[in-house]
Amino acid sequence: MEWMDIQDLDGLMAAANLLDLPDRAQTIINSLKRIDGVGLGLIRHHERLAKMFDMWCLHIPVQDRTTFQGNFMKMLSRFDGAGKALLEATSGLLPSLMYLADIFPKESIVWKMKMLRTASSFVNSRLHAVKAQILVVAGGNDELLPSREEAERLHGTLKKCRIRHFRDNGHKILLEDGFDLATTIKGAGYYRRSRQTDYVLDYLPVTDDELEKAIDRDRLLNFATDPVMLSTLPDGKIVRGLAGLPREGPVLLVGYHMLMGFELGPLVTGVLRSTGIHIRGLAHPFMFNESSEQLIPDSSNYDIHRIMGAVPVTAVNFYKLLSEKQFVLLYPGGAREALHRKGEEYKLFWPEQSEFVRMASRFGAKIVPFGVVGEDDICDMLLDYNDLMKLPFYDILDKKLNEEGLKLRTDSTGEIKNQDMHPVVLTPKMPGRFYFIFGGPIETKGREKELRDKEKAQHLYLHVKSEVESCIKYLKEKREEDPYRSILPRLLYQAAHGSDVEIPTFEP
Repeated sequence: MEWMDIQDLDGLMAAANLLDLPDRAQTIINSLKRIDGVGLGLIRHHERLAKMFDMWCLHIPVQDRTTFQGNFMKMLSRFDGAGKALLEATSGLLPSLMYLADIFPKESIVWKMKMLRTASSFVNSRLHAVKAQILVVAGGNDELLPSREEAERLHGTLKKCRIRHFRDNGHKILLEDGFDLATTIKGAGYYRRSRQTDYVLDYLPVTDDELEKAIDRDRLLNFATDPVMLSTLPDGKIVRGLAGLPREGPVLLVGYHMLMGFELGPLVTGVLRSTGIHIRGLAHPFMFNESSEQLIPDSSNYDIHRIMGAVPVTAVNFYKLLSEKQFVLLYPGGAREALHRKGEEYKLFWPEQSEFVRMASRFGAKIVPFGVVGEDDICDMLLDYNDLMKLPFYDILDKKLNEEGLKLRTDSTGEIKNQDMHPVVLTPKMPGRFYFIFGGPIETKGREKELRDKEKAQHLYLHVKSEVESCIKYLKEKREEDPYRSILPRLLYQAAHGSDVEIPTFEP
């Protein structure tokens, strides 16, 4: 795989050469100097990118006016204004860019403009032929060039193109705070180690900065719900905290998927921050589908899940994660459970037959059932799927949301078969509290031969389901004893004891 950082004119010439390159498997990143001739455009990202790629930085002296003919440049690209839009905008902006005269002479500008005309014409005429994956990064506050418009134009022309808009960044996005190119590449799902994407093997561990950004993303939800986490010790005692959670994998976490997946952020980041355990979720393929990005307001909405380690839910990915002794998060109820109808809160929509038991036993994985409650304490459902289907023209949107995605549970029967993605309309409530409980680990090590028997595997499967239901029932009953279930008592407690103090809850 080859990436290149297109830095204005020089990068545009590189793109012209890239069009004729064969597909390659190695992970290479090459950076060119910017039009200002300094060559420091990517310097803030060198350290992280060098850990991900075989990185090469090209330096061309300002006075060097060699033509770029021939196919000797192989590079990855950021378009922040190219082609015709760049050509038209540059001529009008030259008077305000006189400071560049201190960097290179006017002859260089004339030469660059001539090269720009040639490169722009050549690249634009062949963009439709580009088969490589392209990630376009655009600053929303670019006052120098129309980056946002150019990004949309490229997205409509290139076959395999994703856009990431950064509304608070400007023209020099690579040099600005708050932007991390390596994280952006990971979030878009564009980092891979070989010719084919492998979401398990290509994954890079989350950094401290990425974890903090993930926590910050859910900061309002965490503040409003103040999640309480409980776990079960080997002797069956329930304690606050995660002391009962296994520390070594492979571990399979199996539980209830709350409405809209509200529990995901607090669960994954909370466990990672408290224990250092990195949970890898098996997620709906919709979150990895490029075409689905066009149907949501923010195309980067699912990037955080990829950064935190989520992979498409497939048997192959499940196998690979367990073989690497990972902590795997599985929701047997899937989208049907997370997008349930009115009156279906805390109801499990699991397949009738066992799906994960024999795979877990093959690797001796511990199965940890867990429950979570709290969705009914933060919102009410105004319109569910049945209500939406009664609205005029909604069937058109429903078709667009699901027609290109991978179908799940096609061989299942009953409600679990309804795994289509759809929105729901919610009305907020005075926030209550989220409660998590992890049940006692169920051992499968040494039981592989025993659990090959379908009846015994089914028996264990139903036992796990029963444990999840028991966890939910326990939390629903115990939360009634929590004097700090509502946000108002919690705010008063924090006002008296400090904002960082752990707020009490019921006695387990």
